[in-house]
Amino acid sequence: MFTQPGEVVFDPFMGGGTTLVEARSLGRRAVGTDVSSLATFTAKVKTTPLFEHDFENINNWASGSEERLNLRNSPMRATEWIEQGYQNNISGKNTWPIRKTLELALASLGELPSEKQQNFVRCALLGTAQWALDSRKEIPSAKEFRKRLLAHLASMEQGAREFSAALKDLPHGPFEVTCLNRSVVGIEDEPQVADNPPRLVLTSPPYPGVHAIYHRWQVQGRRETPAPFWIANTLDGQGGAFYTFGDRRQQNLAGYYEQLRATFNSIARVVDRETLLVQMVAFSDPSWQLPKYLEAMEETNFTEFKPPFPTSSPDGRIWRCVPNRKWYADQKGTTASSKEVVLFHKLART
Repeated sequence: MFTQPGEVVFDPFMGGGTTLVEARSLGRRAVGTDVSSLATFTAKVKTTPLFEHDFENINNWASGSEERLNLRNSPMRATEWIEQGYQNNISGKNTWPIRKTLELALASLGELPSEKQQNFVRCALLGTAQWALDSRKEIPSAKEFRKRLLAHLASMEQGAREFSAALKDLPHGPFEVTCLNRSVVGIEDEPQVADNPPRLVLTSPPYPGVHAIYHRWQVQGRRETPAPFWIANTLDGQGGAFYTFGDRRQQNLAGYYEQLRATFNSIARVVDRETLLVQMVAFSDPSWQLPKYLEAMEETNFTEFKPPFPTSSPDGRIWRCVPNRKWYADQKGTTASSKEVVLFHKLART
């Protein structure tokens, strides 16, 4: 609605890359940044087109997975990753079969001839391992894991084929995607962003007062593991507050809003007055956090305006309730943190 083919769409908190996938498939130039190397890995996989020979090689690998991932096979221990703690809390009585299955799978990726094919399978392993380990009371068997992995690969192949077909049908050909593993602060010094102002900034920043674990899985309780970084072959090295603008328990969320201002000050330096900024955000206590959020945006020279279409909300904004959303946040105020709001901003005219 808000861009034309060839224009730039920028997501400063790209996460898994959904904005970039949609932008590229619609013939837009897509740029994304994220401080998480795991998010950057995922976004790059999802925005890389695959061709028929890629699918053939991946399916050949998958067809031999039952024999390759048999627990009777000799272990292929990831010694360096183990020494750095990336397998913490996944070698227990119920979890070791999943860990060994992952080790066997990762050790066999060299059978795939290209890095993008290997990363595609890594991404499938990542999603399957999250299903098997993260926040589950009962850990599935290795057999169930293998079955789920094949289903996951098939689903990913379907999506990848649709993505590649969308790129092929573009009248002017697809534009390259830029995925940067870095903070938004200082983005004005990045030529790939600063030299071509985005027409649309579409994003979802960390939520104030809401603790979401972006970089760990919780295994059988709250025992955290950085295993996703091992699977993705990328390093972590950061605590949870690094990814969320600070601890949710900080007084008045002072650090959060300080980081928010620094972030949008940099964004303000790479956009122009025609750029539309659209962001989705939620709050642990919107009664005071939303006004303070809007105040911080004003301080960075962004002014809010209401959506360019009618809404049914009393405040004229777009709210949505997210079912089954589990966040560590106090449920206060008139709007629970499981409700998200879409905010529209542009640079103020001075």
